[in-house]
Amino acid sequence: MTNDATGLNGQKPTWLTFDCYGTLIQWDEGLLAAMDAILSSKGGGIDRDAFIKVYDHHEHALEQQSPHRTFKAVTAKALELAMVEFGLSFDPADADLMTSSIGRMPPFPEVVETLSTLKAAGFRLAIISNTDDAIIAGNVAQLGGVIDRVITAEQAQAYKPSSKIFRHAWSTLGIEPAELVHICASPHLDLAAARELGFRTVWVDRGTGRKPLPDYRPNVVVPTLDKVPSLFAAAGWM
Repeated sequence: MTNDATGLNGQKPTWLTFDCYGTLIQWDEGLLAAMDAILSSKGGGIDRDAFIKVYDHHEHALEQQSPHRTFKAVTAKALELAMVEFGLSFDPADADLMTSSIGRMPPFPEVVETLSTLKAAGFRLAIISNTDDAIIAGNVAQLGGVIDRVITAEQAQAYKPSSKIFRHAWSTLGIEPAELVHICASPHLDLAAARELGFRTVWVDRGTGRKPLPDYRPNVVVPTLDKVPSLFAAAGWM
């Protein structure tokens, strides 16, 4: 694991693929705000962090079940199950608030300018995300119009870390893994898939406390997305 260009070996990528939430979009901040709004409507008094932990558990479990559910359906069921555990009444409006909040979550401050820099350098840019087309549309609209393709779990009928969504993305883009670098903030989804499938990764470690898997080393680690162009330049890619 390195924070310099020495970890970027192999051919120059034609495509850069990105995780969306937590990498480009402020997921944690947005999730906290959404959960505050939902829990306050129930009268308050619930430990938000404990509730989110239970919600996350149900969300990830539901994503791995068959048949495939849309992320909107996953969100609704995960909220309902979490509320049952905390003795709260569930209303479908709670899930609507959650999914509508996701689409409004803004990018991190450095993201739009950095994506524009990478686009101007000739890279093609794609997002691979565990979400639905309708939900992510609001986020993509905030990214400066530079994203070439958006691949969702809804399209692939599979959620990360399944290899299915990545293989679907590569087929859609018409590329092999050697032709891309994947930039992500999620170790237990994206980096787990990279460990299995062998594609190159830049891990954006935003200081959330999430750590890489103990048996996998990303090619490069950066604290924020704006560190990527200089690393690519040092690798001779820009």
